[in-house]
Amino acid sequence: MEKIKNYRTAPFDARFPNTNQTRNCFQNYLDFHRCNKALSDKGQDVAPCDWYQRVYKSICPMSWVAKWDDQIEAGSFPGKI
Repeated sequence: MEKIKNYRTAPFDARFPNTNQTRNCFQNYLDFHRCNKALSDKGQDVAPCDWYQRVYKSICPMSWVAKWDDQIEAGSFPGKI
């Protein structure tokens, strides 16, 4: 857990080897919200989900995140959470 807290930017992810990190950004955003939902539904601590949030906040443009957050609130988000 200490190693995770020391990361300031997203580490290399073999699922996304290319320079374009758009898919990586979106996938980590989805993973964060899916993790939060799954653990919350079970009444468990959502702290393990912080990893995904830290990664997407380091590689996603904040304008995208704000737009996605607005879409989630409006019920029009295109991803499956």
